[in-house]
Amino acid sequence: MTSYLGKSLQTVLLLTVFFAVPAASAEEAPPAELTPEQEMAIKLELSRYAVLGQQQILNLTEQATDEYTGTLADSEPNMPSAWMLLEDGVTVKRINIDEQAKEAPAQIRILMYRAALKSVARHGKIHGSVILYTGKIREGSDDEALVIEFEHRLGISGNKVVPYQAENGQVTYGEPVTTEKPFQIFHDSKPEANTAN
Repeated sequence: MTSYLGKSLQTVLLLTVFFAVPAASAEEAPPAELTPEQEMAIKLELSRYAVLGQQQILNLTEQATDEYTGTLADSEPNMPSAWMLLEDGVTVKRINIDEQAKEAPAQIRILMYRAALKSVARHGKIHGSVILYTGKIREGSDDEALVIEFEHRLGISGNKVVPYQAENGQVTYGEPVTTEKPFQIFHDSKPEANTAN
């Protein structure tokens, strides 16, 4: 059974192909231009996907953060964790690499999570991913931050850095800062253009 997202993407692709690719003819007629109504319909459909992707990333991030917050309050070192949004667009599943990464430091675990998520994403089994880990806000500072790497199949990719404090088993979060990041899970980022001649 194809998910709603899959059906909708198929519709946009079919509309784009139908309206943008001219019918083959013996005289090679020039491509037909889209009418303003057709352009508006395509833009409207694409904007629906952008909103859907943002909503799914927000839900995925919120659920992952809720689960991860408990580890911030205990005295044990915080290890990275990862979650994925399955192809149904609703189900969130945590990834467990504890058996494979018994003695691996946090940096290696992050790389292992990225590789696992990329493998699943390339087979079309997930729509979104998040990796959560902690770090110092600045070198030499005791201030901690939660880092959330997030990515969605529909072209959303970023890092959210959230300062936090853990006292008496309670975690309080500060104001987050979100930045774009290169794609690592769903798409290959384009290499920087070499401008030197």
